Amino acid sequence: MEGRAALPQREGEAGLKGLAAFLDKISGTAGAVAAWLVIPLIAASCYEVFSRYVMGEPTFWAFEVGYMMMGTHFLIGLAYTLREREHVRVDFLYAHVSPGKRALIDAFTYVVLLMPLAGWLTVALWDKVTKAYESHERTGMSAFNPVIWPFRLVMCAAFALLFLQAIAELIRCYEILKKPR
Repeated sequence: MEGRAALPQREGEAGLKGLAAFLDKISGTAGAVAAWLVIPLIAASCYEVFSRYVMGEPTFWAFEVGYMMMGTHFLIGLAYTLREREHVRVDFLYAHVSPGKRALIDAFTYVVLLMPLAGWLTVALWDKVTKAYESHERTGMSAFNPVIWPFRLVMCAAFALLFLQAIAELIRCYEILKKPR
């Protein structure tokens, strides 16, 4: 058996680490894209202020473009923030336990709370995306009144990314838990 790993278990472990690294790259790339959305958001907001207060003619599109870009920025940043371990957590117990117990707490949270919620939201939002696309649903919030399915697609993708990043974090928990104590 030339070219095969001596221990299949090690091959699988390398595969898990590779999967976690791949999922981290996806979250990192999505986070970078979301971070750059701040620039057009600022530009649209500045143009609205200039147009409204200097020229006396407010735009009809800035409000909806602003909330959609800010929502995209926030939602796509969820997976990146999980990757960076920057979500708010209650530290009064967590900080005082061993890394193995932290991994157990994290794994429990990912499996029982985060992954089911993110998976459910992904599926439910996909249904909303398809219905909005098929019906040409619009926002109805301003005279601009754009179709809503692209923003709903962003919401769906954001929770799918969060689910994938939770898998990467779960792999990290497994790596910590399998180490001999």
